[in-house]
Amino acid sequence: MLLPIALAACAGGDDGGSISYTSDRGGINQPIPTDYRPQLLAFMKTYLNDPVGVHDAMMAEPVERPIGGQQRSVSCLRYTPRESNGSYGQLRERAIVFVDGRLDHVVENAGEICAGVTYAPFPALEKMTR
Repeated sequence: MLLPIALAACAGGDDGGSISYTSDRGGINQPIPTDYRPQLLAFMKTYLNDPVGVHDAMMAEPVERPIGGQQRSVSCLRYTPRESNGSYGQLRERAIVFVDGRLDHVVENAGEICAGVTYAPFPALEKMTR
């Protein structure tokens, strides 16, 4: 019963529809995560309603960006998820923010944060299973 309350408390913030999963420890020099791909895949498996059948998956290597007044490591992700009716909707772009080398939160409106990054194919996201 307390899980929805805890999740609601994490969902606050004003950086474009973000959801935070760890506390901000306020570190200035943030490490670039070395295991960001496995972290991202594990997260996306729970984030997507149906992780099977993702199309057009592309990811940018982590770069430092100012997020909420703090420098953070950010990896940008583009993908087209399969909808519940089996069809494919619009291409989505998300900014994945890391704090202290760990996935912290997702910014759903990632346009400005992801501007100018270089995307590369991310086939592991397309090969996810349940």
